[in-house]
Amino acid sequence: MRYYLNRHRFENLGRVVMLSPPNRGSEAADHLRDSALYRWFNGPAGQQLVTGPEGLPEQLGPVTFPLGIITGNQHSFFDAWLAEVIPGADDSKVSVERAKVEGMADFLVLPYSHPFIMNAKEVIEQTLHFLRLGRFRARPPPTGQSSN
Repeated sequence: MRYYLNRHRFENLGRVVMLSPPNRGSEAADHLRDSALYRWFNGPAGQQLVTGPEGLPEQLGPVTFPLGIITGNQHSFFDAWLAEVIPGADDSKVSVERAKVEGMADFLVLPYSHPFIMNAKEVIEQTLHFLRLGRFRARPPPTGQSSN
C-alpha cells in the first residue's frame, strides 16, 4: 500500500488500516533472507522486507494519508523459534516498533500473532472503528496497571 501510494495519488482515498505491517522492515526477513526455502516461498518481495537502507520499507518515507496500524505481540506455536531472534515485543514476524511509521494517525497493539491477526473479532471491530472515525477505540489498561 505504501509503495503504491508513493507512486499514485487518490483525491478521495479515505482512511487505511494496516495489520502487522513491516513498515520499517522485519528482523525475520533479515534472519531468513539467505535461506533457499524462504527465497523460494517469498520470492523477490521477501528480500525487500529486510531492515535497513537496502530494504524497501525504509526507502518509502512517511505516510501522507490517514493510517491506522494494528499489530500483534504474541507468537504462534510454530513461530516461537523465530520470535526469539526479534528484539522486544513482536508477533513472530514483525517487531512492534518496526510496525510503526512516521505520519501514522493511530497505533494499536493487540495480543495476536501475525498469521492469525486478521481473523480476530477485536481486530475487525477496531479496523471498522478506525475507518469510520479515524482513530481506534480506547482499550482499558491491562489488569494491575494504571491508566496514567
